[in-house]
Amino acid sequence: MMRDRQLFFGLLLILTFVSLHKLCYCDDQTVSCESFDEPFGGSWIVSKNGDYEEGNKRITKTTLVEALKDEREDVIQAWYMDDNQEDQRLPHHKDPKEFLSLDKLAELGVLSWRLDADHYETDEELKKIRESGGYSYMDFCEVCPEKLQNYEEKVKSFFEEHLHTDEEIRYCVAGSGYFDVRDRNEAWIRVWVKKGGMIVFPAGIYHRFTVDSDNYIKAMRLFAGGPVWTPYNRPHDHLPARKEYVDNFVNKAFNASA
Repeated sequence: MMRDRQLFFGLLLILTFVSLHKLCYCDDQTVSCESFDEPFGGSWIVSKNGDYEEGNKRITKTTLVEALKDEREDVIQAWYMDDNQEDQRLPHHKDPKEFLSLDKLAELGVLSWRLDADHYETDEELKKIRESGGYSYMDFCEVCPEKLQNYEEKVKSFFEEHLHTDEEIRYCVAGSGYFDVRDRNEAWIRVWVKKGGMIVFPAGIYHRFTVDSDNYIKAMRLFAGGPVWTPYNRPHDHLPARKEYVDNFVNKAFNASA
């Protein structure tokens, strides 16, 4: 009798070990899915036995092993643009949509943060960013028909591709807007910044701005020292700031991949 019990518990222990082994090691029973309708910084690993519908890209029955989401994407999203020249205030997604992670955006020199826009006066993280960057100057800019004279003309002028010889820092404290930048192959990337999103463009990067279809954004503008807002419309490749940007973020990347 005692021997039978020992055999029983021995078999039970072996079965438990085998079950745990199958749970911990994902072999051909799992698939990795990263294509969703919204940007997602991590990866999902789901059971093949779960329901995954390719059409609407929704997982309804899954075994979730890992999900790491970039919280900045709640207020800042980036995607490659289509070639349609209609209303600049539309999202201009490709079909299918092609999102870009904010870490990939940083490889172009574009840095981003998610901050507390409701308490920017006392936000310690904002204070640290300003101190580390030497951003001593600060003001606010509201872009909307009610606050900006010659609104339509101004919005069109903001959308001219240009660069600055200093960093451009924008912190959206209300509303939303689009900032477009070029990747290393000259393709346009649209960066949608909403309330709480802060973005820094390096000196020398070609970019442009437009409001979205809501026609309203209130942004904090930061600057190291006295503000200089001079835009240099493309082409201005001869400027030292442009040459330095190309050396640091374009040529180095191409050389590294060669």
